Amino acid sequence: MKRQEIKTRIEKLKKEINHHRYLYHVLDRQEISDAALDSLKHELYELEQKYPEFITTDSPTQRIGGKPLDKFKKIRHKVPQWSFNDAFEKKEIMDFDKRLKKILKSENTGDVNIDYNCELKIDGLHIVLTYENGVLISGATRGDGKVGEDVTQNIKTIESIPLKIKQDINIVVEGEIFMSKTVFEKLNKQREKSGESKFANPRNAAAGAIRQLDPKIMEERKLDCFLYDLSYSENLDFIENQSDELEFLKELGFKVNNHYKKCKNIDEIYKFWEYWMKNKEKEDYWIDGVVIKVDSREFQDRIGYTGKAPRWAIAYKFPAEQTTTIIEDIQVQIGRTGALTPVAHLRPVNVAGSTVSRATLHNQDEIERLDVRIGDTVVIQKAGDIIPEIISVVKGLRKGDEKKYSIPNTCPYCKTEVFRPEGEVAYYCPNKNCFQMELRKLSHFVSKKAFNIEGFGPNKIKQLVDEGLISNFADIFELKRGDLEPLDRFAQKAADNLVEAIEKSKNITLGRFIYALGIRHVGEEMALELSRQLESIEKFKNISKEELEHIEGIGSKVAESIFEYFHNSENLLIIKELFNRGIKIKKEIKIKKKLGGRSFVITGSLKSMSRDVAKEKIRYLGGDIHSSISKNTDYLIAGKKAGSKLQKAEKLGIKVIAEDEFLGMIE
Repeated sequence: MKRQEIKTRIEKLKKEINHHRYLYHVLDRQEISDAALDSLKHELYELEQKYPEFITTDSPTQRIGGKPLDKFKKIRHKVPQWSFNDAFEKKEIMDFDKRLKKILKSENTGDVNIDYNCELKIDGLHIVLTYENGVLISGATRGDGKVGEDVTQNIKTIESIPLKIKQDINIVVEGEIFMSKTVFEKLNKQREKSGESKFANPRNAAAGAIRQLDPKIMEERKLDCFLYDLSYSENLDFIENQSDELEFLKELGFKVNNHYKKCKNIDEIYKFWEYWMKNKEKEDYWIDGVVIKVDSREFQDRIGYTGKAPRWAIAYKFPAEQTTTIIEDIQVQIGRTGALTPVAHLRPVNVAGSTVSRATLHNQDEIERLDVRIGDTVVIQKAGDIIPEIISVVKGLRKGDEKKYSIPNTCPYCKTEVFRPEGEVAYYCPNKNCFQMELRKLSHFVSKKAFNIEGFGPNKIKQLVDEGLISNFADIFELKRGDLEPLDRFAQKAADNLVEAIEKSKNITLGRFIYALGIRHVGEEMALELSRQLESIEKFKNISKEELEHIEGIGSKVAESIFEYFHNSENLLIIKELFNRGIKIKKEIKIKKKLGGRSFVITGSLKSMSRDVAKEKIRYLGGDIHSSISKNTDYLIAGKKAGSKLQKAEKLGIKVIAEDEFLGMIE
């Protein structure tokens, strides 16, 4: 970008961030997630670091908090309330460590070893508590760092905050007020029933509760509080480090989060951070990172503060499930059924622990609903193994030269005119010989949930198609080592491995075989259910459309697609050739154990395993897994970000179980 464009981008970022900060901190409203807002702040910070001449005193990076609400009395803090600088990568923590060692070394003759205290960063609302002679006299929000809101009467309803501590001393302590996940879920269910809008997250709910004028409403919210800092005290010089400080707070009667650890180096810090990144969901409160503090109070004093944050501490954030980036292009992919899917090509960004450069836009209707354009700054979301998707556009950052996008009238690969079937949202290429469609079909055929041929990715498939070695499913099982060895990237071992993997895949269950064929509208679960009902390829060939429609979950459109597939002479010939080349259908052994005969549906993402692993466990233990809710469903397993299936299950009276209960069933 040119310098003027950089300056414009910085100004727009500042305006957008201030808009969302005002909504969240002053009006208790939220339009984008905390993670997405963090991403905008981080981008602004990085730009200002590279171009310091554009830093202004009104930048969000130069201040601490938002304006207090006028409906509460103001309290001037005895001690300035700092916020932590954020880090998102291990390198930033290494730089932080080097920077501090350099500061301390300048006052000493040799290198200095620094111990750090690592604490969980609770995603809640900052609170400042003041005690005189051991008695609570005030509770205040952070406010602008100098003046906060007096919420004393409200925080007195939080039982974990003592009204009197165990020593008659004058102190100021800081902590985090939060709402547990359990309370949050119950509260949102109540609000939904009463027609009120649901809270976006527990922190939003806690902030809304703490600002209620009626303490009785606050009490109903059942908030909690962890204390983590003794920011002012008299005659407490015996506390030499941060870990001792936490122990002392416990002795005084404060609730302290016990998941903290003293670390001697960056590797120990990273192990602690990595452990909690993987296990944060096990706690009944939201954790969005780890706060790293220099353990020695003497070192803390010597290192000091910047204008807004302590130099001796940093917040190492977990990978966001939402973040912001820029759409650099939109291109169409064609699937195995001929469906055209618009895909956004993104400026690479880290989200949910991995670098993402593509996100699906689903279809033209979704593009128009979002009003997404090439050049837009967008919020993307990715959770676990879920495909990244764009959930909103940050329209306040538009420059005016963004380009609208429409699905092309012709297939970008074979130039055949595309069509949109009545009642569907997708456009299709009707050319059955479209080269790209054939590649997709072959990739689907060898994929993990189908024939599961290891080492046979899309690039190898394209290479073999280009060389004329394969043109259909059956050709795959004719490949020999001698065919592969002369090709680029195929040494003897690679050729042997692929031929061995192909041979190994020849024994396959009927469900996987049907799924591998790529029949339109037939996904993994439907293929498995059909295989259980029909039990052989011959029955697939001979069943009528009317009989198919009587199978649970099969509508007229799906029945017609299956019927047409097995009455197409080309398809039947390929199936015959597959069996001639040694494909054998093996019986799917259904072990009657703990889950014998019970039917499950999964919605949302699971924290302890992928949904595919959960499905395999259910099948192994004799249960049935389905893709949709019906009156015959026994259990709905509701993971994080459960979808519309949850409402349908509740409406039908299906038992809904959380992940922990499911784990207990399969243990």
